[in-house]
Amino acid sequence: MWETLVEYDRELFRFLNSLWIGEFDTFWIYVTQIENWIPLYLLFFYFLLRAYKIKSAIISILGIFMVAAVTLGLTNLVKNQIARLRPNNEPVLMDSIRIYQTPENFSFWSGHSAVSFAVATFVAFLLITTQAKSHHKPNAIDSKWLLLIFIWPVTFALSRIMVGVHYPTDVIVGMLVGVLLGYAFAKAYFVLLSRNQ
Repeated sequence: MWETLVEYDRELFRFLNSLWIGEFDTFWIYVTQIENWIPLYLLFFYFLLRAYKIKSAIISILGIFMVAAVTLGLTNLVKNQIARLRPNNEPVLMDSIRIYQTPENFSFWSGHSAVSFAVATFVAFLLITTQAKSHHKPNAIDSKWLLLIFIWPVTFALSRIMVGVHYPTDVIVGMLVGVLLGYAFAKAYFVLLSRNQ
């Protein structure tokens, strides 16, 4: 049963990795680079500064760094315990897939997926939750921006398949872990906020 699931995962990876060969390679290579998303993080900081009083906003911005660090630490711990080879290092795949990056660490789960979804969930929850109403300024963010917040991690996570370094299950589990951790940190944020009022 497990081997069947692994094989389905490989075949889905092959299919997704082979889509649009040559047409969007530059796009996926650009998207998958962490440093290219720094302006988006600055936009998150801006939204939080608009949404909250200065002390609460600073705590929320620090929360972004904390949720990213904790998610990355947990991801690396699990990766080293499970020790699943990445597609780009898998002998049965290496000669039949597109590979645009060659990381040597392990695959399960995707750190890019987990961290981006954790941060996006944390920020989105802080901006939309009804608990924030007593702390926020009017018209802090337009609802259309909330959809854009999640376009980022979806695209970012998908890029990991397209550049040949993660299987679909790596990405999906990373997404789920990120959402759970982002939600947990958001809840902890509001507990901290209520204790400091």
